[in-house]
Amino acid sequence: MKTEFFKRTKIVATIGPAVDSEEAVSELLKSGANVFRLNTSHGTMEDHRAKFEMIRRVSQKLNCYCAIMIDLQGPKIRVGNLEKEIDLKIGDKVVFEHCQEQNNLDIIPVDYEGIAKDVSKGSKILLDDGKIAAEVDDVKEGKVYATITNGGILKSRKGLNIPGSTASLAAVTPKDVEYIKFAVEMGADYIALSFVRQKEDVLLAKKYINDYSANIPVIAKLEKPQAIENLNDIISVADCIMVARGDLGIELSPVEVPVCQKLIISECTKQKKPVIVATQMLESMIYEPIPTRAEVSDVANAIIDGADAVMLSGETSVGKYAIQAVQTMAKIARQTESSVFYKFDKDFEKSEDMALTRQAVVFGADRMLKYVNARAVLSFSHFGYSTRLMSKLKPSVPIILVSDLEETCRKMSLVWGVYPFCKKWDGVLDQDLLIRIDEFLINEAGLKKGDYVIITASGPNLITGRTNFVRVHKIGT
Repeated sequence: MKTEFFKRTKIVATIGPAVDSEEAVSELLKSGANVFRLNTSHGTMEDHRAKFEMIRRVSQKLNCYCAIMIDLQGPKIRVGNLEKEIDLKIGDKVVFEHCQEQNNLDIIPVDYEGIAKDVSKGSKILLDDGKIAAEVDDVKEGKVYATITNGGILKSRKGLNIPGSTASLAAVTPKDVEYIKFAVEMGADYIALSFVRQKEDVLLAKKYINDYSANIPVIAKLEKPQAIENLNDIISVADCIMVARGDLGIELSPVEVPVCQKLIISECTKQKKPVIVATQMLESMIYEPIPTRAEVSDVANAIIDGADAVMLSGETSVGKYAIQAVQTMAKIARQTESSVFYKFDKDFEKSEDMALTRQAVVFGADRMLKYVNARAVLSFSHFGYSTRLMSKLKPSVPIILVSDLEETCRKMSLVWGVYPFCKKWDGVLDQDLLIRIDEFLINEAGLKKGDYVIITASGPNLITGRTNFVRVHKIGT
């Protein structure tokens, strides 16, 4: 069996200056990366275009499928341009006002127009990833008067959070719309939507994508308290969920994040949606060649919780040990997945809003695996719908996807336990096609004559219909 089949959890790697070459991208793929993230909070559109094209070139050279995610900046609030750094101390009185430049040394500029609308006396304002904190004393004539409760050095363009109070923020900014258009033009595989608060935010992003005549899956990034309150509704309309622990830990509290993470993963499992865990997973590897024990435990526990994918941000985009970070994460995944603790409840409830026939086929296929000691599930699918359902059952063997669409193969690179191959085999499952399937399983998937596989497919056409049958197949017979 192919060695890559022994890592089921997928790895998302962020592309940045540290891996800005074909050689580096090639090494990331060989080390275990499955999805590449382009963070639109940094760089220009032309920078991202060059990276996008580079990733596609490298994956074609390596004859592998990887997905590209365009991560929208969203309505991130930032401090404006300061004339100089400000040393803020506990008890200092400060004034926040909407503007881009610090024209008055007594004012801290904020690029968010709704700053004075969304806070009131007693509201918390957090700066620079929560390192600096202030409490609002009063709001007058568009200015917010506050007292510093946790001090530090404030620099230009640092992030600003108003926990639970951002009603005036647009769900999709004009910059986001431009990058949605870019993603459509380039043929991106996923679009990640930042700071999702309610399902309408996701639906709005999908409307913009549809306006450009595309159907790119939307990943809802959960990093606001409102998102936890509206969790079920958001998951129901999103194509994938990201547990974005950075801002979530600022907006709530770091001590609340672990329970929120487990809650989100659990609900994604119930609704049969892929889920990514992100932020600071191997943060120390930005500067050090080995991770801390706590970081390794963090990644392992996310995998044990049932995450489909784990993500690297600064570790690969700007880190000194980008390749080693991916290699380390892949090792953690393989070790964790082979442990006795990696077990999942198979008693899924029937979903009335999903095709019942497909549910019956994949549930049956999962239960058939142990009776014949099958080595793999061979899933034939045009768009990957039934393959995704199969993935959420976390079967004990690899899911080998055969699709006639390269686009589907790329997208399925994000899905747990799925290994995609593009084959133009959309025909009736006759003896000639079975011979080709056996040759493929032996020569390309690394299986052996006499191994059993469970086939799920459609009929009469093997791929383009709706999945409606399951078959036990012994290779070479």
